[in-house]
Amino acid sequence: MAEVVSPITRQVTKGSQENVTCFVDINLRDVEDCLIYDRHGVSLPFKTLYQDRKSVIIFVRNFLCYSCKEYADDLGKIPREVLEDAEIRLVVIGQSAYHHIKSFCLLTEYPYEIYVDPERRIYQKLGMKREETFTDSAQPSPHVKSGVFMGQIKTIWRAMTSPAFDFQGDLHQQGGAIIAGPGSKVHFSHLDMNRLDHMPINWLLQLAGAQKTIDFSDKPKIIHI
Repeated sequence: MAEVVSPITRQVTKGSQENVTCFVDINLRDVEDCLIYDRHGVSLPFKTLYQDRKSVIIFVRNFLCYSCKEYADDLGKIPREVLEDAEIRLVVIGQSAYHHIKSFCLLTEYPYEIYVDPERRIYQKLGMKREETFTDSAQPSPHVKSGVFMGQIKTIWRAMTSPAFDFQGDLHQQGGAIIAGPGSKVHFSHLDMNRLDHMPINWLLQLAGAQKTIDFSDKPKIIHI
């Protein structure tokens, strides 16, 4: 079971939950009335995502980004009962036009809530970066399976073969993750430094109160008879 995180929002590295690198001042009241859009183009205030229950809200770069696609692949593997038992709401937010949501969900098999912030107002107000920073000590996301070169090729190919040549969001925008609610209480925040800086999913779920650890490995499993 992960340690209980202080209500103070903290930016931490993935190496250790004790390794606090800096404090992040995030006030959800700054973004609570910003509109997000569902797959049908219907708008709703951002605050509706976390008012009634604790929510894990993940902001991705763009829907064509290979690392975001592979991260969403693993988010789609979370058993529904894990979320229900912990009373957690799982939400992905992108920054494309709403009509790209359906194809992204079909591609990744992500079955939970997903919305878009096409004008990136929430991204900007929460301080998410529009640049990439890499450090020698940074650990890449365990959910990204492709190397950078092949990943970029996949991104470009998907853009070229889409109905319109559209990268489905600002290519330079980074994402992040927050755990919030009920109400405007923020339990945890992480702002991605680069495309490989996603928080490990098991860590986010445990910080939100989930009891089970999920195996996201693609390695074949040996069954002993």
